[in-house]
Amino acid sequence: MRPLEYKFVELSIVTDETIEEVVNLWVGKGWLFEGIRFVTSDASRRPQMAFVSFTRESPDVEPSGPRPPPRLVKPDDER
Repeated sequence: MRPLEYKFVELSIVTDETIEEVVNLWVGKGWLFEGIRFVTSDASRRPQMAFVSFTRESPDVEPSGPRPPPRLVKPDDER
């Protein structure tokens, strides 16, 4: 089983047309629609923005396991 890749698209204008356009675009490129998260404010129930998420299987690559965390401090011999 190959690992999943994730794609998140931010919509600053949230209408049925913009959601439809983004979903059709990315599904047409082979991504699977995962869901939508709406951002609202206390002052209005209408969403101010939305995040649309998609997934797909990663291309054929050997799983390498977890990556080590980046080094934040150089070893003494590199200073």
